Amino acid sequence: MQEEPVRIAMWSGPRNVSTALMRSFGNRSDTHVVDEPLYAHYLKRTGLAHPGAAEVIAHHETDWRAVVRELCGPVPGGKRISYQKHMAHHLLPEIDRGWLTGLRHAFLIRDPVEMLPSLIRVFPSADIEDTGLLQQVEVFERVKRERGVTPPVIDARDLLTDPRGMLGALCAALDVPFDESMLAWPPGPRDTDGIWARHWYDGVERSSGFERWRARTVELPESFQPLYQRCLPPYEALHAVRLRTD
Repeated sequence: MQEEPVRIAMWSGPRNVSTALMRSFGNRSDTHVVDEPLYAHYLKRTGLAHPGAAEVIAHHETDWRAVVRELCGPVPGGKRISYQKHMAHHLLPEIDRGWLTGLRHAFLIRDPVEMLPSLIRVFPSADIEDTGLLQQVEVFERVKRERGVTPPVIDARDLLTDPRGMLGALCAALDVPFDESMLAWPPGPRDTDGIWARHWYDGVERSSGFERWRARTVELPESFQPLYQRCLPPYEALHAVRLRTD
């Protein structure tokens, strides 16, 4: 009897180095990656004017039920691991949560003082719902309640500071073997990238590994200080239980 594949849902927010982490898992020979599978449904439902929104809706599946069936079905290529890169804010309220039970969940967070300046350059009207933090906490608490264990949380700063250590800790928490191939990958686009890659993935397409973390000096405009303060409690709640290597 064929072993049931491992289905990993990585819940992130925008500007959290989530695409680099997808590259890392996608470089494994045993893993098929899925890039933001609920994005087209999110855009169609919200009507938000994201770059290339009409093309995303036309090219990708917009029915969340069909998306879920695919995510929970056979893994392409018969791969042992399905890695799903999810933006947490794409999990709109009308999407049933029952399918989450069959997945292994992990969470990628980033300090709002680093994430918000990058986000508001693209979305000047961003609010806390656009960060995915509230939705990350929702899914985190659901998984913790259902399984009685704390699901793994990794902070982008920790990942970029010590990729080997953090990836090893993450793989151990997800009960999959660490693979050295996760530390470096060939530059360029991937067939598994969403059609929105042309708008967002210039940097990661030039990359061949995780960029070393460095302190950012971008000042957050005063008008976004209230948003920053609203982001701190959910971020700090997840940060307090993050995986550590020390």
